[in-house]
Amino acid sequence: MPDLLLELFCEEIPARMQATAADNLKKLVTDALVERGLIYEGAKAFVTPRRLALAVHGLPAGQPDTHEERKGPRVGAPEAAIQGFLKAAGLASIDEATIESDPKKGEFYVARIHKHGRPTPAVIADIVPEIVRTFPWPKSMRWGSGTLRWVRPLQSILCTFGPETEEPEVVQFEIDGLKSGDLTRGHRFLSEGDIKVRRLDDWMVKLEAAHVVVDRERRKDIILNDAKDLALAQGLELVEDPGLLEEIAGLVEWPVVLMGEFEEAFLDIPDEVIRATIRANQKCFVLKDPRTGRLANKFVLVSNLVATDGGAAIVAGNGRVIRARLSDAKFFWDTDRKATLESRLGKFENITFHEKLGSQAERIGRIAKLARELAPVVGADPDLAEKAARLAKADLLTEVVGEFPEVQGLMGKYYARLEGLPEEIAAASEEHYKPQGPSDRVPTAPVSVAVALADKIDTLVGFWAIDEKPTGSKDPYALRRAALGVVRIVLENGVRLKLGVSTLSSTRVILRLLAERTLVEMRENEAKLKSEFEVARSLPFAMGIQRGAEAEGLWLYHQRLADEFESTRESWVSEREPKLVLELLTFFADRLKVHLREQGARHDLVDAVFALEGQDDLLLIVRRVEALGRFLGTDDGRNLLTGYKRAANILRIEEKKDGVSYTGSVDAALLEAPEERALEEAIAAATPRIDDALAREDFEGAMSLIATLRAPVDAFFEKVTVNAPDAALRANRLRLLADIRSATRAIADFDRIEG
Repeated sequence: MPDLLLELFCEEIPARMQATAADNLKKLVTDALVERGLIYEGAKAFVTPRRLALAVHGLPAGQPDTHEERKGPRVGAPEAAIQGFLKAAGLASIDEATIESDPKKGEFYVARIHKHGRPTPAVIADIVPEIVRTFPWPKSMRWGSGTLRWVRPLQSILCTFGPETEEPEVVQFEIDGLKSGDLTRGHRFLSEGDIKVRRLDDWMVKLEAAHVVVDRERRKDIILNDAKDLALAQGLELVEDPGLLEEIAGLVEWPVVLMGEFEEAFLDIPDEVIRATIRANQKCFVLKDPRTGRLANKFVLVSNLVATDGGAAIVAGNGRVIRARLSDAKFFWDTDRKATLESRLGKFENITFHEKLGSQAERIGRIAKLARELAPVVGADPDLAEKAARLAKADLLTEVVGEFPEVQGLMGKYYARLEGLPEEIAAASEEHYKPQGPSDRVPTAPVSVAVALADKIDTLVGFWAIDEKPTGSKDPYALRRAALGVVRIVLENGVRLKLGVSTLSSTRVILRLLAERTLVEMRENEAKLKSEFEVARSLPFAMGIQRGAEAEGLWLYHQRLADEFESTRESWVSEREPKLVLELLTFFADRLKVHLREQGARHDLVDAVFALEGQDDLLLIVRRVEALGRFLGTDDGRNLLTGYKRAANILRIEEKKDGVSYTGSVDAALLEAPEERALEEAIAAATPRIDDALAREDFEGAMSLIATLRAPVDAFFEKVTVNAPDAALRANRLRLLADIRSATRAIADFDRIEG
């Protein structure tokens, strides 16, 4: 079957856009082909700095013929209806339609339309120009006098179609004056002239001969393997960097790997700073000396040229830039070591964290206070936790972090060690930001755990309090990541943390801050209005009386509002605390569901456990969810859930109909059937034992006890009629069903469990 080859040749495509562009081209073209009935066997996209290409294999030579039957108006219908039918069906006259008869509707017109499929090249010629014109580049440009927008000026279009055994044809179309053809070009500097191409294999071989490796993954393999070989030859190890490798593969069409070096004196700088400097400024890899575990004074660069001098000039040029940048980094490093972390804290007073949440100094104070409160819960020393929290962000004010933000936290660890601070404080400086993603590790040292939790909880409470919550896909303050970080830290460290208590403490502090700021704003507004009143009163007599009265009324009104708010500040805080804490616990529940779902747990079980009052200990929730999941996986669990659902449905219907709740004591004297008495006795026997097991956090034991209700519940529904004619008997049996509901709700809210 024939194949399609499409290449869009242009000026350099930014590396960060290349992978997405290749995926988009493949999806857009193949989707358009399938929509038009052209089913293919396979497709692969290619991208280099100067070309975006797609090969589609196993396409048919043309679209399949289509047959369509379209029902029209009845015979004798108005002329307008008939003309509309003819136009829609593509018929020249009503004589081309056939007449069919229906016993109920009478005779009506039917158009039987047969369309011959178009040749595939004609379809491609329609598809490609539209895709090119509307291609979703993040940024695009126009050039010359044309109207086409592309990431960089488009220079040529190659488009061929045909089977392997024949000479393919050029798919003819034109985009903004640029005609398609069968010509491409090789490497900008290592190849000259146009290259005529027939199909994919021909295209790849000829471009390779013209110093272009078109397959992105192969370019990455060449770079990685050659870099490792160069390092091995020097007795060194390559420090692999997948992100940098991806970027470099998008900068070169013909990768040539070279090695350079810099002065050993620069190795005094922390390895991470050296790596960040060389990576950011020159897109080079660094090397590690396996004997010392530290970086070596060498680097690996990737050129897009085969130089006549073996790359000596290229290496020398990169080396000069790297030395200059490392000199800057060394200056920053030396400068930073002259001041202590403690001495930098005062500057945070003048740095705003958020206009509604105060300065960085205020935020650090809140985090330090909360870290001290959390320390006993996580097994940390309160004094160390508080000091670590106070110093954890001090490195943000250093020169190195100002130049390389990606090493924040890490530099705090280095500076703390240089000052001789306890290792717990140094570790917390780096680890309190973790985890920064689902694959990042969580802190495990107790002081680091306390500071990390305090930092994330303060962030969540603060932005929740000012109503800056995540909405849809928008989460500018990464609150979902912060909440998931809290969940992972708690679960992976086995921390028994009552989130309601921790968030309440932080919530009260932040709400009081907001109340204070609100009062300050009200007093400032009051003073401004008072000043306006005094100005108005000084105006000429008549005007002054009128304007003065208006201004005085406004001033006194706002003065009264401020006085009222000042006297009720604490109640203002108290009113908002419960709602804010509940919203945050709900948010944590959502993040916990996401986390557990990724671990294979059922989200409805998390809902069922979280629905119980006072469930804010994430570790206990997970243990309860796990035990509940295992219980519902047994026959007893499944059958009891079925019986519960039946009881709950009956209760819901009858309570709604009667307008009363049937929760209450069962009258033993009204228990007529043996099955009633057996169920009442089973519930009475199991309930205190279930409560005792839950108090001991023996969830497996509680599940075993709730399982003992399965048989009496089954027997009750098999033998007993709940809605008995006798009203007292009916009410008593409904109260018995309510006892089933109460007994199971000690474990979880079974209403929220699916199935």
